[in-house]
Amino acid sequence: MRYLVAIPVYNEAATVPAVLAEVRKYARDLLVIDDGSTDDTSRLLYTEPGLFRVHHRVNLGYGQSLIDAFRFAICRDYDWLITLDCDEQHEPAWIMDFLRAALDDDADIISGSRYLKNLQGNSHPPPDRRAINQKITDLLNEVLGLGITDAFCGFKAYRVAALRRLNITVPGYGMPLQFWVQAVREGLRIREIPVRLIYHDADRRFGGSLDDADARLLYYYDVLIHELARSVVKATPAQPISEGPCGGYQEC
Repeated sequence: MRYLVAIPVYNEAATVPAVLAEVRKYARDLLVIDDGSTDDTSRLLYTEPGLFRVHHRVNLGYGQSLIDAFRFAICRDYDWLITLDCDEQHEPAWIMDFLRAALDDDADIISGSRYLKNLQGNSHPPPDRRAINQKITDLLNEVLGLGITDAFCGFKAYRVAALRRLNITVPGYGMPLQFWVQAVREGLRIREIPVRLIYHDADRRFGGSLDDADARLLYYYDVLIHELARSVVKATPAQPISEGPCGGYQEC
């Protein structure tokens, strides 16, 4: 099984060396998407040997970083793609749990959940983030019949063949809402596995208007409603991710 680990980064100079060092223990093929970092992240990445790098000249958004990771995995014919964040909220050692689940199960999406089990060492999430996650998760379960416990965890494993059937276009933090709607529409098989809940910085910001919890929730609702409407109408045929550009990748 060929698998790729992809990490979106934006101004993660304080954590990226340690995270990459830990991820290398569990993965040979590693992709980092530098989403227009303005700190020392870009320089640090150039000192890291043996990794693939996508560099955005400006900040395009978390969703766009994942879209690039999807395209890269598809173009390079990987079997599985594993994504995790670079803020030390995801423990790279858990990559092995995703790989075991990929080998043992027939799932297309293996989604980490910070709320599936109360694991030893769990943190307490910021109240507004937990409340929004719960509201959106409950809504997705009601509307889509999902039965998940964590709508926004970025620690996931994707069967790359399944990604070819999706048309993800939302560049920002609302991308998971579009993803869940399309995953259900395409009949993808979804499984959750528990991961530890870690918050080192409860004050970490989203940026701009999304720092306001009410504005963030309305933004998520808007993305969800738009994607549900598109799925019902289907006025425009979806362009599979696999038809996106495969060039422009740099190997360090």
